Amino acid sequence: MASIEWPAPVELAGSGEFTPAMDSADLALLDGRPRRAVFLPTAAGTEGDRRIDYWLDLGTRHYTRLGVEPVPLRVVDRDNANDPALAAQVDGAGLVYLSGGSPAYLVETLAGALVWQAILDAWRGGAALAGCSAGAMALGGMTVDPRGSGAPRPALGVVPHVAVLPHFDRFDRVMPRMADSLRAALPPGTHVVGIDEDTALVGGPEEWTVHGRQRAYLIEPGGGRRGAAAGETLHIPLPD
Repeated sequence: MASIEWPAPVELAGSGEFTPAMDSADLALLDGRPRRAVFLPTAAGTEGDRRIDYWLDLGTRHYTRLGVEPVPLRVVDRDNANDPALAAQVDGAGLVYLSGGSPAYLVETLAGALVWQAILDAWRGGAALAGCSAGAMALGGMTVDPRGSGAPRPALGVVPHVAVLPHFDRFDRVMPRMADSLRAALPPGTHVVGIDEDTALVGGPEEWTVHGRQRAYLIEPGGGRRGAAAGETLHIPLPD
């Protein structure tokens, strides 16, 4: 069985960042860690200042309500991502959170940048790492951007054996063959995981606990789906 670096838990959420639906997942990630949450609206970086302000304000109010120090990190382009002063603010985090938008833009903006290196250093030092919607997609080994061509492309690779489909309850109704098509296009050993809205997987790399109000699914060969509800565990095997 292959092994990968896994110093601290990861959260992959289908939607619902900075809302009460994610309280249990966020609090599980912060258990035993500094109550300091750094959150980045990078995936929404092309959507304008109003949208960026919305995510930063929502995250600030969410973590304040949970009794956690909020650290909004306005990283919206490559220059921000390579700003040493912004990268330094990641230090001391108990949780780093990537919210939604475009997974392709998020990967392009962060990959290889100083802020991303600071996030990896924090995770390797024991901080939890979370992504919601586009953030969850970007943490996988491969991702697709429904706003673009839909072709798989390399992601940030924290969870290298997974490709995430967020909003799965909604996408699966509108595009029921999307999960199977993605699975067929991915490299061997990469699993497609569908995560419903207001739902998250926490843990990894193989054992993940479901939090939230719906379900998460492992898409199996032949179109089968193995699902788990809140409080249950979903096993996502590493490649041999």
